[in-house]
Amino acid sequence: MTFKLWLRSEARATERRAAIVPDDARLLVARGIGVTVERSPQRAFPLTEYAAAGCRIVPQDSWSEARPEDVIVGLKGLPSRPWALRNRHVVFAHAYKGQPGGRELLSRFTAGGGALLDMECLVDDEGRRVAAFGYWAGFVGASLAVLHARRVLPTLLEPLSGGELRARLRSSRRGRDRRETAVVVGSRGRCGRGACEALETAGIVPARWGRQETARLDREALLGHDILINAIGAEHAVPPLLTEQDLDHPARRLSVVGDVTCDVGAPTHALPVYTVPSTWDRPVQRLYGRGRPLDVIGLDNLCSLIPVEASRDFSRALCAHLPSLRDGSPLWQRALEHFLRLSAAPERPHRAPRHGAVATRPPPP
Repeated sequence: MTFKLWLRSEARATERRAAIVPDDARLLVARGIGVTVERSPQRAFPLTEYAAAGCRIVPQDSWSEARPEDVIVGLKGLPSRPWALRNRHVVFAHAYKGQPGGRELLSRFTAGGGALLDMECLVDDEGRRVAAFGYWAGFVGASLAVLHARRVLPTLLEPLSGGELRARLRSSRRGRDRRETAVVVGSRGRCGRGACEALETAGIVPARWGRQETARLDREALLGHDILINAIGAEHAVPPLLTEQDLDHPARRLSVVGDVTCDVGAPTHALPVYTVPSTWDRPVQRLYGRGRPLDVIGLDNLCSLIPVEASRDFSRALCAHLPSLRDGSPLWQRALEHFLRLSAAPERPHRAPRHGAVATRPPPP
């Protein structure tokens, strides 16, 4: 029986990315893997390219009709129907850190006999994620913060290319008497590296803070920058970077925060000064304190603003491992074991899986 992947349409109207792009779908088909692709009104890649790659084309939102043994691949936002999930799903579920709705989603897999293979849990033998959007998330998040600080950020965000975004950053430098100062917290990770490159493209040399600086937080130094980029990849609750009291700090120079991590609603949220994510039509949230206001940009789908480049990089990394899902591998066993353990555990935040875990139950047939 042919092993089949089913690329579903994304439910969110602003989600333009694809977990599998046409060029990589062609390579999967060449290896004898069936690829079914749902129609999508907003995906950045034309359906004709998937058809030319040898994919089977089906109606939007028809993944519930897939065979139980088929693997459903998507990025975010599983629809609420059907309730019971019988397939294996490869997706960013955001269900393991205590996020709202996380336990409910896990119970849907339990009810249907399916399994969650969370993309955040696809880690190699050294515990490093094998496929991530982090670099581009950091680049876009820092870019939006800079463009807003320079009063050239559109009030309504729309997708563009990475080249266009870089050009806007360079253009924003012209005619400025001074360069803003910025600090990137979590600068050594994928998100942090992308954020630092965006800031440097804009002519800003950022302060780079890692675990040591965060553990011994110099609050006055942080508040003394114009821009703060939060790129912490927290797996458990962390002390807040900003509090309500900081808004009234007499020495606060900070005026723009780009929250790349955007763990709103989870115990790992490091910026409790705001409680709901930003949106494409309202990307900036204004907080007031004594003196000048503080603006926060916290989007939870940053990479969808440059969907083509972000999707191509991610798809290339993910598709290198999808063939091993057919035969089994430690990578997928670790993700399955993590699901089995946490779907049966009491509700609480959990760390991402590390190497060495082995599944006690094989994937569904």
